[in-house]
Amino acid sequence: MTDTRIHSSGAPTPAQVLRHLRRANEVAQRALQLGHHPFGALLVGPDHDTVLIEQGNIDTVNHAESTLARIAATNFTPEYLWGCTLYTSVEPCCMCAGTAYWANIGRIVFGITEEALLGATGNHGENPTMNLPCRQVLAAGQKDIEVIGPVAEIADETLAVHRAFWASR
Repeated sequence: MTDTRIHSSGAPTPAQVLRHLRRANEVAQRALQLGHHPFGALLVGPDHDTVLIEQGNIDTVNHAESTLARIAATNFTPEYLWGCTLYTSVEPCCMCAGTAYWANIGRIVFGITEEALLGATGNHGENPTMNLPCRQVLAAGQKDIEVIGPVAEIADETLAVHRAFWASR
């Protein structure tokens, strides 16, 4: 795969990763307070510090990540987005990974895997989790999108929100 676009300046530091994933969890909590499923996402600029967009989950076809990617693609150039990072509380599903791919977001960082989410949700009808990791979706494309995750240091915080939410449904 050949990639001639501008890449961001190095990788985010572990401290930046944790800070942004914690913020994604806060956005997920806000989505929950608004009556939505607890998923949150951020778009962070190439400097690894500037939060450009925050988005919570809306509904089953307007996930936090896919909604954020569509907003980003409307407001930033593909070249700029290639240097940005999508942070999300939970591994992007195939729809969200595909939307991030088409928006040209160059890096994805997630807290817990879809498999871990499935362990928290069980066979819940409101969240029919697919066994299709985002790395597998992205590997089918022509772009070298970097994926970081799961991040063990944030797993308990992220899972606590989901266990409580899905147990109450």
